[in-house]
Amino acid sequence: MHGLNQFALVIYVPDPLGRFLDDLRVELAPGCKPHAHVTVLPPRPLSAPWVEVAEEARAIVARFPPFDIEAGGIRIFPTTDVIYIEVGRGATQLRRMHAALNAAALPFEEPYPYHPHLTLVQDMPRGDVPDLYRIGERRWRAYTGPRVFRAETAVFVQNTLEDVWIDLAEFTMEGAPVESPA
Repeated sequence: MHGLNQFALVIYVPDPLGRFLDDLRVELAPGCKPHAHVTVLPPRPLSAPWVEVAEEARAIVARFPPFDIEAGGIRIFPTTDVIYIEVGRGATQLRRMHAALNAAALPFEEPYPYHPHLTLVQDMPRGDVPDLYRIGERRWRAYTGPRVFRAETAVFVQNTLEDVWIDLAEFTMEGAPVESPA
């Protein structure tokens, strides 16, 4: 596989939720190559070798404590017609992590404001989106498994010419948990 100068940082969704989301993505977009995740940093080019950037990113991610991410309702981004699952709990931590990394290790002027989510369908003809949304919503309502998972690691990934994302490095969140006020 030949790598492209497109890198991202993601948090993978563990099973059984991850498997459900992968199966749903394949049902809605046959031929896609799913690996359920929440994107912390959307794809971007690098101006330095990825190993150097990864070390800086590792140090930033390590400052964050593990946290829970909750998958909420299904929505559609109006500009892009991407069908996604909203992130409820954990969205604030994801925004903070995104801001810290985008300002330091991996700066990039992104085309859209950062919005934590789990992508279900993208790059589909506009006319197909309403039906795909209804199918996705129906399957999501019927899902009885866990909708919350623990974010403890983030993975630095690179896109390839084959449009497959490969894992380059995994970073552990090591920060001290923040105490909730009593």
